[in-house]
Amino acid sequence: MDTQASSGTSKDLSDKDFHRHADLSLGDLYGKLEEIVESAGIPEADLEYSQGVLTLELGKHGTYVINKQSPNKQLWMSSPVSGPVRYDWHDGLWQYKHDAHQLHSRLQSELQTLLKRDDIDLEPEPVVGYGPDVT
Repeated sequence: MDTQASSGTSKDLSDKDFHRHADLSLGDLYGKLEEIVESAGIPEADLEYSQGVLTLELGKHGTYVINKQSPNKQLWMSSPVSGPVRYDWHDGLWQYKHDAHQLHSRLQSELQTLLKRDDIDLEPEPVVGYGPDVT
C-alpha cells in the first residue's frame, strides 16, 4: 500500500484514495448517526446520505451537512453550532488545518451537547488503510 497516499495529507491523495477515505468516513458516520437519530426522541430528526452528501436534520437543533469536495480533496461540514469547516485528510484522519481538531471529534462533541447525551461515540472505526495507525 502507498503509505503517502493513505496517511499523508489531502494534497498527497490520489483521486481514488480521496474517494475511498471520504466514502469510508461518510459511511461510518452514517451508520453511527442512524442509531442516534432513532434514539434521539426528536420527531423531526432525519438522516440522509446520497451522492457524497450526508445530511442530519435535528429539528429545533438545526441541520448538519457533511459533503465531499472532490476538487479540493476535502470534507466540508456545515454545523448549526460551529458553522462551516473544511477538513483535510491528515495522518489518517479528517482534520481542520487551523487548529487540528478532527471532524469526528467535533461532531461528537457538538451532538453530545445539543442532545444532552454523553453516550454518543463517533470515533472512526479502524479500517485497513484508514485511521491514525496507518503506516
